[in-house]
Amino acid sequence: MASENGGTPPGGPIEPSNGGPEDPRRRDYLAIGAVAFAGVGAGVVAIPLVAQMSPSADVLALSTTELDISAIQPGQSVKSTFRKQPLFVRNLTAKEIEEANATPVSELRDPQTLAERTKEGKANWLVTLGVCTHLGCVPLGAGEGENKGPFGGYFCPCHGSAYDTAGRIRTGPAPTNLVVPEYAFISDTVIRVG
Repeated sequence: MASENGGTPPGGPIEPSNGGPEDPRRRDYLAIGAVAFAGVGAGVVAIPLVAQMSPSADVLALSTTELDISAIQPGQSVKSTFRKQPLFVRNLTAKEIEEANATPVSELRDPQTLAERTKEGKANWLVTLGVCTHLGCVPLGAGEGENKGPFGGYFCPCHGSAYDTAGRIRTGPAPTNLVVPEYAFISDTVIRVG
């Protein structure tokens, strides 16, 4: 580009960029390209790592359990499994419900009412994990003829924890009540746990 007087511009003639080793635009392009390449590489490595952490199909199949409770008579319990742990489902009698409701919550180590441990309108159905909250033994009382302990619920043979008919800890070393898992009635006779 010539100046108005027809000479060369101050500082000498402007030379076109040839992309040589001294060109700062080339250096910036290479830096951006290297960072982009590394980012894509990290993404390609991360996708399989994240995918392998997802639960497998067999684990997903075990994440819920459906039980038909139509054959469980009042006063009876059944044992099942949920996520490889024992599950107790008990159909409480009217007398057992009355006794559970008559127990003062202030006397309980882990204070919960029967209503807090059952679904509204289904107070006769108690669903708990069959795992003692002391050291993880399986309490007795869900099977026919098993020792139900002094409170008529469940009795842990390992260290003597006794639970009432609502699965609440009454005596022994267990610190809390039997755990009530997430569950829902999907019909009048079928529950889904999990």
